[in-house]
Amino acid sequence: MANFEKATSSDVGRRAAQLITRSGRTVISEQRTAELAGLKCRTYPDIATLALESDLLLVFGGDGTMLGVLREADESRTPVLGINIGRLGFLTAVSSSDLPSALRKVWSQDFTIEAHHFIEASGRCQGKSLRMTALNDIVISHGAVSRMIELDVSVNGDYLTRYRGDGLVISSPAGSTAYSLSAGGPIISPGAEVFAITPICAHALTNRSVVVGSESIIRITLVTENIETIAAADGQVLASLSAGDILTIRRSRRIANLMQLGGSSFFETIRHKLHWSGSSV
Repeated sequence: MANFEKATSSDVGRRAAQLITRSGRTVISEQRTAELAGLKCRTYPDIATLALESDLLLVFGGDGTMLGVLREADESRTPVLGINIGRLGFLTAVSSSDLPSALRKVWSQDFTIEAHHFIEASGRCQGKSLRMTALNDIVISHGAVSRMIELDVSVNGDYLTRYRGDGLVISSPAGSTAYSLSAGGPIISPGAEVFAITPICAHALTNRSVVVGSESIIRITLVTENIETIAAADGQVLASLSAGDILTIRRSRRIANLMQLGGSSFFETIRHKLHWSGSSV
């Protein structure tokens, strides 16, 4: 599966298909990807069906492409390996220039599978039932007009505080390097079973990100009236909220299996992607 808004996706997709075929393995593809890349292989009309028929999903693009594929793969537990054709990319584990060596590691079983739980948000919003899942984050924020909104937050029935600002990010470990990080939240190791609750441009300077266990039940109530407020799952599924609406956020039973190749390291990725440097003194 490839994101063809990226100029090099066609070339990288064809190269991957050639390498897979030469290894004696079978290439299958989502129909639109096959058409745009000129692949002559068995195709499927959607990602959900493709995932069920695959032993490994290769996704060419950036983190946004990965999130879309993981959402559409639905209940499939098929491992996913992201090939980065974007810019930063924390979910896409491999650079497109390293594709041949990456596939050799796959063929030699030199990899691990990281299981990442989705986040689930549910409630009644504007009189309608709402349920959305996200791998990275659930974000509640104001709409097009930049006005402060107020959100009451409780954790396991224990009142936390009323946040006043541009909104709130509820992040998984996988999403800690996305919007949450930009809003001042912590970087969380993938194996940590926690959520981060991070305010966006909080009115009170003392409001800081709070980390809670992944078994926690977080309830968020919109207090503000007459200001457009949006709930978003991974920035791809949106719902409008009204004053008094309550979102309940918890860990989902859905799991995404992300492949990590041998020799890769989360902390090495952090150092490289964020251009960290240290002193030898």
